[in-house]
Amino acid sequence: MSTSTSRSELTLTDTDRQLIVATQSGLPLVPDPWGELARQLGITADEVLERFQRMQQAGVIRRVAAVPDHYKLGYRFNGMTVWDIRDDAIVAMGERVGELPFVSHCYQRPRHLPYWSYNLFAMVHGTSREEVEEKAGRIREQLGDTCRGQTILYSSAILKKTGLRLAKQKDTP
Repeated sequence: MSTSTSRSELTLTDTDRQLIVATQSGLPLVPDPWGELARQLGITADEVLERFQRMQQAGVIRRVAAVPDHYKLGYRFNGMTVWDIRDDAIVAMGERVGELPFVSHCYQRPRHLPYWSYNLFAMVHGTSREEVEEKAGRIREQLGDTCRGQTILYSSAILKKTGLRLAKQKDTP
């Protein structure tokens, strides 16, 4: 398998498309999801993994990952903590914050001055608003004097997250 495959070079095969369709609602909830997908498609589990890797390397998919429903797990308070971090420290601080076990995702975004000064975003979940604020305080301790400002944006609605979707192909005459 070539690691230089680019998105424009990759042509999805019928089997690739079948694999995407089979996983649009998530991986099978069985002990061996790769084997189950392989069984459904008539290929090997190794081939399932190779196809996912090839599509990821080509940029067709970003990742294959578990996405738990944190609401069902009792985490009903969700705060996107946003931070104004010195530009010379943003990479190091982003890596540090992203490694915290209670941060589900962390990333850098551009500022939009004078309206928006925040450039580091870190999502935390909690069973109470106080828990989210306690976790934000722990992030603040990690950031030290690299942080010039912060706030927490709380979720007000649950948005359905979905993976890659393929449009149905039209039958050609």
